[in-house]
Amino acid sequence: VGTLDQLVGLSDDLAKLDSAAESTTRKLVQYFAEVLEEERDKLADNLVIGNKDMHTYITRFQWEGAKYPLKQSLKVLSEIIGKQITQIDNDLRTKATAYNSLKNQLNQIDRKATGSLVTKELTDIVKADDFVLNSEYLQTICVVVPKLMKKEWEATYAALADMVVPGSSRLVTEDGDHSLYTVTLFKKVIEEYKNNCREKKFIVRDFVYDEEAMKHGKNERDKLVQEKQRQYAPLHLYDGDPKNGVF
Repeated sequence: VGTLDQLVGLSDDLAKLDSAAESTTRKLVQYFAEVLEEERDKLADNLVIGNKDMHTYITRFQWEGAKYPLKQSLKVLSEIIGKQITQIDNDLRTKATAYNSLKNQLNQIDRKATGSLVTKELTDIVKADDFVLNSEYLQTICVVVPKLMKKEWEATYAALADMVVPGSSRLVTEDGDHSLYTVTLFKKVIEEYKNNCREKKFIVRDFVYDEEAMKHGKNERDKLVQEKQRQYAPLHLYDGDPKNGVF
């Protein structure tokens, strides 16, 4: 066990080690609670250590001689435990960063799906029949018009550029404050049309109907959801094997 001086010095190190272990464990539990989201009430069921619930693990604690050989000095054992705590903390930081990134990406996608027509994703609103497709010269664009300006739009949309198809404006949908129209015009005047719309406070959405791109967008969200679900199936507190549970 070493000399008395070494033991006194080690007792100070163990106090720091104990504090670090408690801090890391609390961060692990907090991370699991965040990952469980709507199932946070099942947190206790998911806090498993070496395939044992916390109460069983603590009340029937057994020293793991294979990982922490008793033939080693106390100093060496404390160093082994300290390195493992540091590794767990680093792994947790990496996992939490990846999880938050996935969550933010999904939130951005979902915000686009639930916002106003000014920002809302249009892929689930419009359909192929709303557009002139595969034309060498013509293109259909989407324009968001404040409801109070609907009459002005219908009276002026065809005059906002020289090469607008007469009678091509179609009302697609409305929300509380805005209306979404499509209008067809020659491709070479689109930029001029956008500028003139901007002056009238009509908002041209940057949207091109592309079924493959729309399908890819939906698949991308599904992949993000699956990856996010993998972060919490199943959750375990660290048991020394990085292949088990989250770590």
